[in-house]
Amino acid sequence: MRIILLLVFMMAFQAAATVEDTGGGKGAGVISPPSVPSLPSSPPCPINQGHLIVLIDLIGPESEEDKGYTVQGRPLDFVVTADNKGPTEVEAELCVLPDNCAPQWFSWTTKTLSIPAGASRSEGLQVTPDVNAVAGEYKFKVEASAKCSQPGKANGCFRVQNYDYASETSVSGTGDFQMSKDIRSMNSGIRSDKDLNFSGSVDALVKNEYLVEQAKGRTPNFQEQDAVDNYNSVDDGDTLKGSEVFKSSKVFGGVGAKITETYDLKQMEYKMQDFNLHQTGSLKKMAEFKTADNFTGYFELDAKQSIPGQRSQKEQERYNGSFEIARRFVFRDMPTYGPICFDGSCADKPAINLPCFSGSCLTIPIPYRPPCFTGSCAGFLQNLNNFANSA
Repeated sequence: MRIILLLVFMMAFQAAATVEDTGGGKGAGVISPPSVPSLPSSPPCPINQGHLIVLIDLIGPESEEDKGYTVQGRPLDFVVTADNKGPTEVEAELCVLPDNCAPQWFSWTTKTLSIPAGASRSEGLQVTPDVNAVAGEYKFKVEASAKCSQPGKANGCFRVQNYDYASETSVSGTGDFQMSKDIRSMNSGIRSDKDLNFSGSVDALVKNEYLVEQAKGRTPNFQEQDAVDNYNSVDDGDTLKGSEVFKSSKVFGGVGAKITETYDLKQMEYKMQDFNLHQTGSLKKMAEFKTADNFTGYFELDAKQSIPGQRSQKEQERYNGSFEIARRFVFRDMPTYGPICFDGSCADKPAINLPCFSGSCLTIPIPYRPPCFTGSCAGFLQNLNNFANSA
């Protein structure tokens, strides 16, 4: 009984002797829990949230044929547009989803755009398949997301063609070097001849050639690229000497252009040259030559185009000394064909429009009644009129 009374007394004593620790010394006490700062609450999203719309377009007119084609190492330019269909401005994050493309093909994979309410913003996106890309169709997506907005997504696609021929040369050093090339393609009407002799010192000498016989889009059927960086003769007799011929034969469907370069140089600080022939695709019937050079020595450039019955032009330039030049030639062969007209809309009488050259057009009235003196002529005339009347 005494033990029970003693335990009750001790419990009552501890309950009455509660001590508050003021921090001035050691001892048992009641420690208040630390206060937690309150975080500012983010504004709620509006009841009627907006949404984002994404569009992916290739740069170029809508009428351009096959503009979604390219080859390994040649870029395609897209425009990504995000449209904010919401009541407030948003910080939209664009994200490229590569699909069956390699991520490193894209000029960017994430991008943030500030888009006001009801407005849109655009960003260029360049896609460059690497040299190991397999020919075929490739797809990717671009997704746009933002707070208080429903995300949007769009699909993009393009096709990669193979090179029918590719040759790449890069030279750097001191000594002697010789090169000879002869390329002919009847399907694209191209002929390329090169002969080069080099002795001396050069930091870089690059010569590349590419051929795609049935090129589509803006890919050239034939492309030749030259680059020289800091060539100098070292000993007496050293020279950078060569001749280069580019020809697009009209007989084989080319543009009838020919460019010839001849040079014998003692020094060339730089050379940047590019020749493109478009026989098929979006830019068909066009040849373009560009060169920029800084040199000491002899340099000759001849350019001409001959299209029987349409156009003939020649240019020749010769340099002997120290010069810095920039030159560009563009040759086209794009005759305009008028539509066949049978209902009188393009003439006072129904007529067939023949090809127009230099703005001069010839029409043949229907029915066509030239004088005929033989049975074969009369038969041809009858067939011509029957064809016109059946259309």
